[in-house]
Amino acid sequence: MAEKLAFDLVSPEQLLMSENVDSVTVPGSDGDFGVLPGHAPAISTLRPGVIVITGATEGPDKIFVRGGFAEVTPAGLVVLAEEAIPLDELDVADLDQKIQDAAEDVADAKDDETRRLAQEQLDHLKEVRSSLGKAA
Repeated sequence: MAEKLAFDLVSPEQLLMSENVDSVTVPGSDGDFGVLPGHAPAISTLRPGVIVITGATEGPDKIFVRGGFAEVTPAGLVVLAEEAIPLDELDVADLDQKIQDAAEDVADAKDDETRRLAQEQLDHLKEVRSSLGKAA
């Protein structure tokens, strides 16, 4: 049997995935990088993007992450994600509507703090939407 990579995906709320897989492509801050069994130790920050998992027997094979850290050790790959959403749980039409609503919230904001929070939400939604286009 071929060697497998131990992969754990953790969000602030929970352990989302823990499985032995063939490979994982991670959206690192300096560019996407692939991790296979036996990969050299490495640490990277993550940019918003899509993790692609090959050889998983359970769970999704594409997951949007909003950022975080990835650590490769001799034991495997651990991704600590700020936020993680399986791509098959995202509805493009619903996401586009949320982006439109958030843009209206920014335009309608009455004070700087409300505008800042609305802009953060809009930027986050646009990051998710942009990643969906790249993952297709």
